[in-house]
Amino acid sequence: MDSLDPNSRPHSEDPLTQALAQTRSKGFSEILNVERPSKEEAMAAVRTLLAWAGDDPTREGLIDTPKRVVEAYDEWFSGYQADPAKELSRTFEDVQGYDDMVMLRHIDVESHCEHHMASFLGKAYVAYMPTAKVVGISKIARVVEIFSKRLQTQETLTKQIADAIEQSLAPLGVAVLIDAEHQCMTTRGVHHKNVTTVTTRFTGVFKSDLALQDRFMRFCQP
Repeated sequence: MDSLDPNSRPHSEDPLTQALAQTRSKGFSEILNVERPSKEEAMAAVRTLLAWAGDDPTREGLIDTPKRVVEAYDEWFSGYQADPAKELSRTFEDVQGYDDMVMLRHIDVESHCEHHMASFLGKAYVAYMPTAKVVGISKIARVVEIFSKRLQTQETLTKQIADAIEQSLAPLGVAVLIDAEHQCMTTRGVHHKNVTTVTTRFTGVFKSDLALQDRFMRFCQP
């Protein structure tokens, strides 16, 4: 893989995106060979941020905050240690001739934007048109969760989910829609509340068959 030196590639190319383009089945820490700091080092970094914010990290109310923050990060960013391809590896071929779309609606999306590390929250709608095999429906939700629990842009997240299903199941097509509210926009900056962002990704028959695409979009409605 190319060097991660930012001077070795155009400034606009994100190393994580570069790595993802090469392989989407592994956690980023494994892809990029990133050495994780120790828990103690991470807690020290939180104390530095608390002091930078203007507070006293040694006062009673903040003594345990670094530990809580690090534990929260373990959960919020657990997707770096998970493998979406593994989740999709167990499939079933006995579907009694079923030949229509399989769709999950209202999958919770809890992610963090990579620009401000602010959360964005919403729903994902995922469908695929199976060929000879299907996967357990909980695994589709799990794939959404794995990619969501990494630093993300919503556009990248949408594509990653579709690509993972495409690569693992080889379906006739995949459709993904995400509708989310970004706190980097609602709680800072322009402070526009109640604004959501919608992103979509269509492959195969969902891209070529506009009637099928429209059917999927109608199923995404409340």
